[in-house]
Amino acid sequence: MQSIPTQRSRLMAAVKHKDTQPELIVRSIAHRLGYRFRIHRRDLPGRPDLAFPRYRLALFVHGCFWHRHEGCKRTTTPKTNHDFWQVKFAANIARDARKTHELESQGWRVCIIWECQTSDPQLIKSILIEEMPRLAS
Repeated sequence: MQSIPTQRSRLMAAVKHKDTQPELIVRSIAHRLGYRFRIHRRDLPGRPDLAFPRYRLALFVHGCFWHRHEGCKRTTTPKTNHDFWQVKFAANIARDARKTHELESQGWRVCIIWECQTSDPQLIKSILIEEMPRLAS
């Protein structure tokens, strides 16, 4: 694997890994719908962004760039150091698949909400309702 320039490395290290804006949007909508969850559970593979123990649902809010949302305009590849990024992205995809398999083998369902989907609150709401039964009012 090739090394990346120090400046780029510092820039990428500064990218938030949790409590991102898309994640906060999904949390807010889930909470308003009455669903209760835990965030970043260390005892679960992949540390899901939101875990709904009552429904055994692990929800990840994936960034389109890092997790390679197929067909999304945010899934770009840097022009420099192309080989490095291809390896990096392939490793991310493989890790995501491995963690999904581990969660499913422990009896959890896995849901992924993409960063680009968080711009549509109605879509997030419908995904959450589809994944979990609506709570009685």
